Amino acid sequence: MKYAASLIISFICLSAFSQEREVDYVNPFIGTSNYGATHPGAMAPRGMASVSPFNVAGNLTLNPLEKDSQWLSNPYVHENSFITGFSHVNLSGVGCPDLGVILSMPTTGALEVDHLNYGSTYTNERAEAGYYGVKLEKYNVEVNATASERVGVTSYKFPAGQANILLNLGLGLTNEQGGMLKIVAKNEVEGMRTVGSFCYNNPESAYPVYFVARLSHSSENYGIWKDPQKYKGTESQWMGYNGKIRFKEGFRQEVIGDSIGAYFSFDLEKETTIEMKIGISYVSIENARENLEKETAGQGFNSIHKRTREKWQNKLSKIEVKGGSKDDKTVFYTALYHTQIHPSILNDVNGEFPKLNGRKTGKTDEVRYSVFSLWDTYRNYHQLMSLVYPDEQLAMVNSMLEMYKENNWLPKWELNSTETFTMVGDPAAVVLADTYLRGLRDFDIELAYEAMIKGATHTEENPLRPGLNEYMKNGFLSVESEVGGMVSTTLEYNIADYAISRLADKLDRKKDAERFKDRSISYRNLFDEGTGLLRPKRRNNDWFVPFDPEAGANFTENVGFIEGNAYQYVFMVPHDIPGMIELQGGAEDFVAQLDYIFDNQHYDMANEPDFGYPFLYNYVVGAEWKTQERVDELLNEFYKNSPDGLPGNDDTGTMSAWAVFSMMGIYPIIPAEPVYTFVSPQFEEVIIHLDEDYYDSEQLIIQANNAGQKHFIDSIFVNDQLWDGYFIKQSELIEANKIIFHLEN
Repeated sequence: MKYAASLIISFICLSAFSQEREVDYVNPFIGTSNYGATHPGAMAPRGMASVSPFNVAGNLTLNPLEKDSQWLSNPYVHENSFITGFSHVNLSGVGCPDLGVILSMPTTGALEVDHLNYGSTYTNERAEAGYYGVKLEKYNVEVNATASERVGVTSYKFPAGQANILLNLGLGLTNEQGGMLKIVAKNEVEGMRTVGSFCYNNPESAYPVYFVARLSHSSENYGIWKDPQKYKGTESQWMGYNGKIRFKEGFRQEVIGDSIGAYFSFDLEKETTIEMKIGISYVSIENARENLEKETAGQGFNSIHKRTREKWQNKLSKIEVKGGSKDDKTVFYTALYHTQIHPSILNDVNGEFPKLNGRKTGKTDEVRYSVFSLWDTYRNYHQLMSLVYPDEQLAMVNSMLEMYKENNWLPKWELNSTETFTMVGDPAAVVLADTYLRGLRDFDIELAYEAMIKGATHTEENPLRPGLNEYMKNGFLSVESEVGGMVSTTLEYNIADYAISRLADKLDRKKDAERFKDRSISYRNLFDEGTGLLRPKRRNNDWFVPFDPEAGANFTENVGFIEGNAYQYVFMVPHDIPGMIELQGGAEDFVAQLDYIFDNQHYDMANEPDFGYPFLYNYVVGAEWKTQERVDELLNEFYKNSPDGLPGNDDTGTMSAWAVFSMMGIYPIIPAEPVYTFVSPQFEEVIIHLDEDYYDSEQLIIQANNAGQKHFIDSIFVNDQLWDGYFIKQSELIEANKIIFHLEN
């Protein structure tokens, strides 16, 4: 009933605004169940700061297996019911834990600093773009949250009596050692918290996140704690212990350690609302304070919320949809909303940011982006950014190139200027080539090409392409290479090589174009005619046995594959589908293999390797209707206006980008090839407002009669001309201005 109530409250809250606006359809609870790893917290588009309810510490309602999987990767799981605070630095839609730190918590009555004791159940939960609200049942406290790009803002409505606001640095999604906080005024505390154990990296990857927290009311009763078991109450009752603590300059108090926190208490004669602002920086406390002041000085909760809401509206209104149900629009705009969370802003308002490799302070006049989950996002996410938000895509590319200059390698899975080296392949090369080939050229292409060639050819201590020497020599990675998932990794290298080949051809480097084109189809060495699948091999070219094509799914182990099995990887050659059709024995056998994968539940919508499978039927004349049927079924089954409304981990917007494209009726089927394939749209009309600084057309209009589930394409007209086939180049798409789908039952 908690979620049903939240929908009612959300509707009442939203009724104050126009119901015709795109921002009204966002439901941040989508993806907070079913391992979606999103959170419903408040944030600005691509914000550094976000305010999320933290309900994954204590009193979990999930069974232990679910708990171990879900609670670690994000600060909120919908099924849980016990809030222990509101975290101000969070990730959304990632598969590994990190951040979820700098927690504030309002309480009433006697002061308590153990989160398992001061946590509370909650009700009246609601969320929208840029806003989250809830009532803490234990304290009868109303909590509202919003945020600017670098500042989290909370508002606490307390009843009369003793009220407390806690700042807990001990809680978080991981257990890095070290933090510091110092009370610097009767309403302000500053400090830092160590983070950085993404995917259980070693302690050397830890780094600080700095903050300044400021209250709208001053307190005469405030203090700090280090170990809840040794804390006895007020400042005058502090007990001796071995932790580091200093009292100086009157009220100034500072503590360094692990389980540390600060509190401000108030004796309220009547119901009172106290606001709290927490500025964030990855550079320094001074920058965190400047971020707080520059973004929120002189502004209260309501004005900050209103401004952030308008920023979301501006982002989401780049695409207008007409027709479809309210649920359809909610799924669509929430998906678009999810694509505007990461990559997120890393630089402070003064332009400073920590550089990759050493974290020395750099400075930029542009935007420095961070959180690049490139193994996921190279497949469809960056293509969506190039089409709808080209300024952002170029800023991301330039951020990646700055990382190359700082670290001598392109990023792989970068997080807040640390390289986690999570997952396999060389995905940055694909993103760089794809961006350039789609016509976005405002970056140093020679530097980009240099970086791509280095990653593809440098065999000594290459962190992007381990095993590269064997790959170049034999055309595949063998079991003996000791590279994880050697079949999967070979395919990823193939895709990156294809991207380099396409860019080389565009830059008139013909020898490179041919060389990398040849390398891009070396996966054929791993094709087994007997099974119609790709198989791991030994270095001597013998098949590795035993071979179980189903092993590897659902994160089980398979020597040849990463996060998938042989069925989920066999068609992960988007750059060479005609070649794969030939290997399968022709179009009929290709379709039969695709059908077998879908009909026997080998297709995994929750993971990236087989993302493009539903669209592959478009390569076979007469089978295109199956693409439309499969996509309809997947949208209907996995994308819903409910907490479990994502197929699984959103992977920083990649799952959501799949839905955005599919519902519009186009999909970027080949990374580093500016081509889309068609599928029946879910709306009667889609209007993409194009950026005139990059595209000659002002808008792209996609129209469809009978749009929705179970309607199939009879014909497609591009600018009133009957279109032949189910593929269209990006240049043709942009120039088209209008695409009309005629659908039938």
